Amino acid sequence: MLAGSSELFSPAGENIFLGHCSISPLYRGAAAAIQGFAEDMAAGGVRSLPRYFDVIPRLHENAAGLLKTSPENISLVNNTAEALCLIANGYPFQSGDQVISYVHEYPSNHYPWVLQERRGVELVLLTDSDPLGTLAGVDRPKGWSMAELADRVTDRTRMIAISHVQFSSGYAADLKVLGDFCREREIDLIIDCAQSLGCLPVYPEEYNIAALASSGWKWLMGPWASALLYTREDLRARLTPTMAGPGLMKQGLDYLDHRWNPHTDGRMFEYSTLAWDHAAGLNAVLSDVFGRFSLEDIRAEVFRLQDIFVAHLDPSLIRPIIFADQHRSGIMSLIVSGDTRKIMQRLAEQGVIMTGPVGYLRLAPHFYQQDEQMVRAAGLLNTACSV
Repeated sequence: MLAGSSELFSPAGENIFLGHCSISPLYRGAAAAIQGFAEDMAAGGVRSLPRYFDVIPRLHENAAGLLKTSPENISLVNNTAEALCLIANGYPFQSGDQVISYVHEYPSNHYPWVLQERRGVELVLLTDSDPLGTLAGVDRPKGWSMAELADRVTDRTRMIAISHVQFSSGYAADLKVLGDFCREREIDLIIDCAQSLGCLPVYPEEYNIAALASSGWKWLMGPWASALLYTREDLRARLTPTMAGPGLMKQGLDYLDHRWNPHTDGRMFEYSTLAWDHAAGLNAVLSDVFGRFSLEDIRAEVFRLQDIFVAHLDPSLIRPIIFADQHRSGIMSLIVSGDTRKIMQRLAEQGVIMTGPVGYLRLAPHFYQQDEQMVRAAGLLNTACSV
C-alpha cells in the first residue's frame, strides 16, 4: 500500500478485489460527487446547473495533468468504442490504405477499424506470438512482435491501432519503441489505454501517440460509462466530425445561430449533452487519487503486490505469465489447474474477485491494497485449484 492511500480508501475488509482490469469498485469520493450532482438536480433542475459549469473544464485540466499534455487535447466521451469510432470514422482514409492491429484485440479496438473496410481500407492483423519463448503450448492469446509489425508495414500503412495492454494476456506494448517506429515512418499511432491508464505511465506527447482512449471504470476507478480521449492537434486538423450537435459549435447556447463553426480542440468530440454527473465523479478520482500519487509509484506498487501474490502460489497448480519489465502490466495472467469459471466461483464464495474471460485467470490488484490481502488471496486460490 502506498503511504497515504489509507486516507482515501476504506480499511481492508473480508473481500479482496483483484479484478481492476474489469469493473473496479467506484472510488468513494467519486460516488459522493455523483450523488451530490444528483441531489442538486433533484432539488432544482436547470437552476442547479450553473454551479457545475466548470465541471468539464476541470476534467480537461485534471486529465491533462495525468497525461502530461494540454487541456485542449482532452475530451470526455462515454466509452473507448465511441472514442475510437470518432477517430476511425473521421479519418481521411483513401481506398487501399492500411490499418495494422492485433488479431486478439478487444472488440472496442477492432470493430471501429472493421467498419473502415467499407471505405476500401485494409485491416492487417498481427498474428499471436510468444514473447517469452516458453509459451508454445499455451493455446490462449499471448502477445505480438515488433519484428512482424515491421514486416507488415507498407507504403500504404496509415495507422497502427493497438492496445497498450492486451486485455487477455496482460502483454504491454513498449510505447517508446512503438512511437519512435511510427514517427520514422509518419504513421499515426492510435492507442487503447483501457487496461493501462491509472496503472502504468502513459504520456502521449513523449511517445508520439496521435490519439488514445481509456475507459474510466477500470484502473481509474471512476464511473461506469465514462471515458477519456486524447487527440494530438495535427490529427484533429485532419479529422472530419462524424457526430454533430450544439456542443460541437463555438456559438454554444445561441441555438438559433446555425453557422457551421465547430470547435477545433478536444471539444469537437463533445458534440452534445454530456454526463455531468460522471464528469464530476471522474474529476474526483483524478484530483484526489491521481493528482496525489504518481503513475510511476502506482506501477511499482502494483508490481510489488503481484510479486507477493506469486510468491505464495503453488507452482504445481498455477503458472503465472510474467513478461519482461518493458512488457509487464497491471494484469498478470495465470494458467490454472482446473475449470477457470469454477475456480472464479469458488474464489467469489470466499470474497476474492478475479476475472478470466479467455481461459486465463487475471490477477489485477491496485496500489491501495495490502500485502496481507495478497497472501490470503493466493492461499485461497491454491485451495480453489486443488479441489
